[in-house]
Amino acid sequence: MASVGGLDSLGAEGAAAAAHALSLPAEAYGNDPQLEMMWAMKAYQHAEIYFNLISSVDPKFLKLTKVDDKICTEFRKAFPDLNIKVLDPEDLKSEQAKEKWRPFCNLFEGVVEDFNYGTLLRLDCERDYTEENTIFATRIQFFAIEIARNREGCNNAVFEASTKSKSRAAGERQEQS
Repeated sequence: MASVGGLDSLGAEGAAAAAHALSLPAEAYGNDPQLEMMWAMKAYQHAEIYFNLISSVDPKFLKLTKVDDKICTEFRKAFPDLNIKVLDPEDLKSEQAKEKWRPFCNLFEGVVEDFNYGTLLRLDCERDYTEENTIFATRIQFFAIEIARNREGCNNAVFEASTKSKSRAAGERQEQS
């Protein structure tokens, strides 16, 4: 993932203004398209950082929150059979799914900062963030699914592909020397 435009394009003053704007209560804005764009950029930046992280560090060693164990335990208690390798959007967005997710998410109110903020989640864990492979989810859904993916080895393919790519590039540089 390469950042095009993104928060870097705002400059220091713009980034400070965006940070201030994002800290105000939602009622202060209504449906402000500029605010929606800032949220989208923030969600994209979070996705980019996370993908770079799982590409660079063996996912089984990652700790995403202070309460990863609790999140993972409660997640698998509530969703023991959810296919986390390739998510079905209906398992997150249908009315029936929302009814099941709501109590789980609310367990983390006051425990996980910004637990209900929007973030981007990959549908197929072996692929990068693309328009076709991305869904909007709450932060606690992201944490629950990605912690489980890391612990259950689902994100290993991203790390291994990145490691192989880096090894090939290093070999090619050595051959050219």
